[in-house]
Amino acid sequence: MTQKTINTELLQAIDAIERRGSFARGALELGKTSSALSYTIQKFEEQLGLAIYRRQGRRSVLTPAGQLLLAEGREILQTTARLAQRAHEIATGWESRITIGVESLFPYPLLWPQLEQFMRQHPTIELDLCEHILNGGWEALQQQRIDLLIGAGGPLPSQQGLSSAALAPLPLQAVIGAAHPLSHLAASEAGCEQLFQQARRVVSHDTSVTDIARSAGLGQHGSRFFVQTIEQKQAAIVSGIGIGHLPLHRIADQLTDGLLLPLRPPQAAAQPALLAWRMANKGRGLQALRQQLLSALAAPPTTR
Repeated sequence: MTQKTINTELLQAIDAIERRGSFARGALELGKTSSALSYTIQKFEEQLGLAIYRRQGRRSVLTPAGQLLLAEGREILQTTARLAQRAHEIATGWESRITIGVESLFPYPLLWPQLEQFMRQHPTIELDLCEHILNGGWEALQQQRIDLLIGAGGPLPSQQGLSSAALAPLPLQAVIGAAHPLSHLAASEAGCEQLFQQARRVVSHDTSVTDIARSAGLGQHGSRFFVQTIEQKQAAIVSGIGIGHLPLHRIADQLTDGLLLPLRPPQAAAQPALLAWRMANKGRGLQALRQQLLSALAAPPTTR
């Protein structure tokens, strides 16, 4: 039994007729005469052994089989269009996917609008986001598990074929939860110094696997309580388990509500943030995304 196949010419014809509302207007869109378009439909009806259109008064309407061809055919046309565009982009140096690593301290609300704009401008490029802590992002970049690293703390690893540009620094604040039994010490500079020396510190695990892991924060005094994510760190500090640095953008409301108390000096410290990539990666999509992020998020120029 000969297999009956459907090609995109038929699907495009049905789509044009239904979108335009008639054979005549559909033919005009396709650059054909009405008689030529009618012949195309009749030819495929004979090949497939089914009716695609039937007469209803003075109009031609889709049969149930024709409605199926229209609905699923449009999905096929969209898929083939994306496939053709993706193949063209790959052939001309555009990637099909970019994997992005984000330092856990980085404020995502600054990132979402930039990624949405990039995907709108490059609809065939998929973005794959993952989160890293401390050395974990550098390791992932060196091992080619990510293409771009956003918000990494310095310094840039030397002799690794990496390049970077400065983003706006990330404000951090040392805090203690109001529920902590020693939270009253946060009211004075001397009390804060006592907390820095004695209080348990809440520390996020470095996501590095093969590199030497490190932690960042309030020095090496006192015991430590380790967590996996920045969300866990924030919740642990609020609950009174210990003290630690947190991104100011995450805790502004809790500082205002009194759930968290700043440790002196009350002003937030700024952690340097870098945008980093492998110099050997010449993908045009990566270059476009990098330029867009730097235009929107780069550190302001220094003045003397």
